[in-house]
Amino acid sequence: MRCAVLGDPVAHSLSPVLHRAGYDAAGLDWSYEARRVPAGGLAAFVGGLDGQWRGLSVTAPLKREVLEVAGTVTDRARLAGAANTLVLGGAEILADNTDLPGAVAAVRERYDGPVSAATVLGAGATAASTGLALVELGARTVRVLARSAARAAETVAAIERHPAAPRVVVGDLASDQVVGEVVVSTIPASAQGSDLVARCAPAAVLFEVLYEPWPTPFARSAGSRPLVGGLDLLVHQAALQFELFTGQAAPLATMRAAGEQALVERAGG
Repeated sequence: MRCAVLGDPVAHSLSPVLHRAGYDAAGLDWSYEARRVPAGGLAAFVGGLDGQWRGLSVTAPLKREVLEVAGTVTDRARLAGAANTLVLGGAEILADNTDLPGAVAAVRERYDGPVSAATVLGAGATAASTGLALVELGARTVRVLARSAARAAETVAAIERHPAAPRVVVGDLASDQVVGEVVVSTIPASAQGSDLVARCAPAAVLFEVLYEPWPTPFARSAGSRPLVGGLDLLVHQAALQFELFTGQAAPLATMRAAGEQALVERAGG
């Protein structure tokens, strides 16, 4: 069976490393590769696949586009308005969002304290999924800091759809304050200026969704505070994808070790 991660850019993705390690550990003769698919190209790519294909991991800029090619959409993908997973080979293509439960698991692995409020930096599809995860963890107020309220509209609407009816507030990424126990950064490392990083100082937990480059300015500022890293999120969401694709329990520790080793090698040891 064949699987792949799709996005643009995608050559940097660690997903092939994690999934291949999982398949090897499970004794599966499966392949997993990275395929560059630009925005607007997902439907054509999926339409050209044959019966050997079983699963697709989907990253930026395709996460909202995924819903348009699926016959069945899970409740959590519909809630987020985005998906990162396509399961092939059934009567219909299934779209799911493993970022949401993956983010919940990643935070709880590093922090077991209360979450009553939280802040998300950025307003893309990953911001929507992590914002919803924060609500799952207990946040009743979520502040979304974005470059403009218009850019945040889809993300705000997604978080507001959660059955817990959280209060969602849009703020200015350039100037507004961070609130709550957890702050999640979904923005590029190049956008993490010293002023923004300093405004995150009151948070008890930092969650950086990037794993490369590492550490980002945001991640470096954690100090002794719990830090949830992009590899934590990647491993947990990939393990859920592994189970959806294969029907087997994921070898989480093996997949994490493979990802850690790959990052060490990329950093030159």
